[in-house]
Amino acid sequence: MDVDNLRDQLGRIAIIGGGHMGEAILAGLVHGAFFDPEAVIVANPGEQRRRELSENYGVDCVADGAKINNPDTVILAIKPARLREVSHQLSAAWEIAPKRVVSIAAGIPSSVIQDLFPNSVVIRVMPNVALAVGAGMTEVAMTADTPIKEAELVCELFSMMGEAVIVDEGLIDIATSVSGSGPAYFALFAEELAKAAAQAGLDAQLASLLARQTLIGAARYLELNDANAEELRKVVTSPNGTTQAALESFFADDLGSILSNAVQACIHRAKELAC
Repeated sequence: MDVDNLRDQLGRIAIIGGGHMGEAILAGLVHGAFFDPEAVIVANPGEQRRRELSENYGVDCVADGAKINNPDTVILAIKPARLREVSHQLSAAWEIAPKRVVSIAAGIPSSVIQDLFPNSVVIRVMPNVALAVGAGMTEVAMTADTPIKEAELVCELFSMMGEAVIVDEGLIDIATSVSGSGPAYFALFAEELAKAAAQAGLDAQLASLLARQTLIGAARYLELNDANAEELRKVVTSPNGTTQAALESFFADDLGSILSNAVQACIHRAKELAC
């Protein structure tokens, strides 16, 4: 699908919520997918935040999403705890239902959102913050009631900001635990690696640079060489060398179980949010 056709099908886009993820989507749309700022409007209650988004992206911002007139595509970029309240306000205020409502709220099933917007097509997605730099990973959830053309349309949109795939909604909480929350995991690893290097004697700023650039380089190596993580690990590891010594320390501390527990905690929390 070409960009002009995509723009035509999506129409006027309303982003409800101008927080970190709302801005990431906005940046992906305006800077990455080359959408006209005039085709996008953002709703956010904070005046200072509205001013920042308007100045940085050239879009119109309003305090109350219910005041937006006839959006074609609505992206709910709000916290799960507020989704029901805000959605009730929006659906009650809009005389004409949007063609589609896209929700990024973790843990909230499509069926719940569909009840709130009965006259719209509802698509649930799980993106991550790297959308803002064109390197996002987004899962588009499919249910038995999801029109395939709509799922493909939304998938095409988010693929312009990185990678996007269609998955069964029953798997999206697991996907959330990997890519949705994943940037924070890798950030924590880089943070702790830099701290350890600083404690060992490196300048803290230099240690942070080394950790960050190594993370970027490892990711780019995997991408450009179409390699899996195990292959890269083996490339770097010489028998009885320094890397092997560090990896053996990870294995001794059971890094695999630490990560498995973290993934399960994320999945469990997503299921709690659905209640």
